[in-house]
Parts: sequence; C-alpha cells; structure tokens
Amino acid sequence: MAPITNGRLIFKEIPSGYPVPGKTTVYDKSSTIDLENAPLKGSILVKTLVLSVDPYLRGKMRAAERESYTPPFFIDEPLYNYGVGKVVRSENPAFHAGDHVYGMLDFAEYFIPKDITKLKVIVRPESTLPYSVYVGAAGMPGQTSYYGWKEYAKPKAGETIFVSTAAGPVGSLVVQLAKQDGLKVIASAGSDEKVKFCKEIGADVAFNYKTTNTAEVLAKEGPINIYWDNVGGPTLEAAIGNSALHGRIIICGFITQYNDEEPYGIKTMRNVLANRLSINGLLVFDHQERYLDEFYEVIPKKLASGEFKYTEDITRGLEKGGEAILEVQKGVNTAKKIIVVADD
Repeated sequence: MAPITNGRLIFKEIPSGYPVPGKTTVYDKSSTIDLENAPLKGSILVKTLVLSVDPYLRGKMRAAERESYTPPFFIDEPLYNYGVGKVVRSENPAFHAGDHVYGMLDFAEYFIPKDITKLKVIVRPESTLPYSVYVGAAGMPGQTSYYGWKEYAKPKAGETIFVSTAAGPVGSLVVQLAKQDGLKVIASAGSDEKVKFCKEIGADVAFNYKTTNTAEVLAKEGPINIYWDNVGGPTLEAAIGNSALHGRIIICGFITQYNDEEPYGIKTMRNVLANRLSINGLLVFDHQERYLDEFYEVIPKKLASGEFKYTEDITRGLEKGGEAILEVQKGVNTAKKIIVVADD
C-alpha cells in the first residue's frame, strides 16, 4: 500500500490569552504514513478514533522551560491528550490488531506511540456505551470525580455541596455521586440548557452563574459543607465566604485563570481559619493506583444502565480541533467536548 496522508494538529505558537485556531494550533497534512510497512520497533500502530478536549490543555501551551504539574506541548509537534484508538498493527504481545486502546494519543489520524505503557486495552462489557464515553464520564474526567469524591469529600447524608461547572463531565458526575450519598446539591452552570441538565441529574438548586449572583444563592441555600471547584476566581471566593464549619474544598480546576495573566485575589480567606476549612488540590494521576480498578468496576456499569447520566458535545474532524479547544476555554461548549477523528 502506498503511503497515505496523516493529518495532525500541531502546536505552533505559545498563546497570550486564548489559543487561536490556525495560529496557536495548525492542522497539518504534510505528513504521510505507510500503514503496512511503517517500522514499529516493538510498538503498535494506532488509528485515532476519539480525542478528549479538556480545560487543562491550556496549561500545556507554555514555554518548555516553565515547570508545572503536567509536561508542556512542544512547538511543531502534535498535541496529545486522552483518547481512544484502534490497533492497526502490533509488534507487542500485550496488544493485538483490532484492540481498542485508551490513554495518551497524539492529535493525529495515525501514530506510533513511543511509550505504550500509557495505553490500556479497553475491555467493554458495557457494549452499549460508545467509545467516546471512555474519554468522558468513563475516562479521565469521570476518574477525577470518583477519585476526588472517595479521597477528599468525606460526605455525610444531609450535608450541602456546591458544584461549579456542574454540567461538565467532572461536575455532573460529582452531582450524581453526591445525590447517591444523600447530600443537598447546589449546582452552577453557564447556560440555561446546562442548568436544565443539572436539574435532570438531581441537583436540588441549579442556577446560571452568568445571570444570577453566586454569593447570594450560596448565602440563601448554604452554608456549604463541600465545595467542588472547577473554576477558581470569584466563585471560589463566594464558596469560601459561605462555608460551614469544618467545610471541605476540593480544587480540581481553575478555568477562569487559565487564559489570564493576572491572578485573582481571594478576599474571603479569613474564613479558612475561622471555619477551619480543609482545602485539597486534586490531580487525577495521584490516585490512580488506589482507585482505578474500582472506578472501572463501578462507573461504566452505572453509565450503561442509565443510573448515571452523561452528555457530549461532539466536533467531527481533526481539522476542527483548534476550534474545539477554544470553545472549551471560553466555556461555550454545551457538554463534554470530544473530537471524533474517525469512525471505528
């Protein structure tokens, strides 16, 4: 077979503010690949099916020398993130042609991973679940929710939790875990459509933070025993200001700060002392060894049965990947953003 074009989404330039499609990221069709003869050197050839678009990708669009909790993207190299692909060829006994794999995939139609330890064969007894769910509620975002809930929430029936970005893949699963444990749930989201979804999955109080004052809602419906923070900034300030004694704050995202140069100063920090609050930062990979197997045993089954609900916002075509990334950074996506690169 002659070599074929291998489309890739390349990181071209460190952005100032929001990433710009066609400038920060560029869809490139100059690369080719021979599917039958490309040397694998003990690895596998993967056809990319779906890719996850997550807020944290903005933090990887930085100078290589700037340290952070996650490695940077490199100029003129493809972006990468969690995804699902199909094995085309294999020279590794742990993988076979036709296997579906989950893990870190290049933003490319085909690629040969350098580190196959970052890939896991998907065993999918829940065959009704599309593979796209394995980069959302049954993937890293869902794992973030589950691990953080198990590790830091310490929920008690009757307590009150406030979840920001509650219609997203992380927040929506937190809402459902909290209701399962008997908590009152306050949920904020960025559109009336998202607020409706929050109510459908069990939120007792749901509001549009763009049209409703967050601090006023929390003052009326609180105090807050648990705050699940996906945004930082004024929302975190309002949650701290309306916290209960011995409240728990779980910080797993700072979307309001990812594209701003100037950090937001929290004015309610004295409540951390006065109410003896605990604050924990949550990164998913810290807890995989402890909870990964349990997660896959519990969550996909609940999603497949309909006990837990999820939503998706699908972009078709890798060439539109830059626009998908920008949508997530601006918060205009309607649900978990997924790029469908190819059908199975």
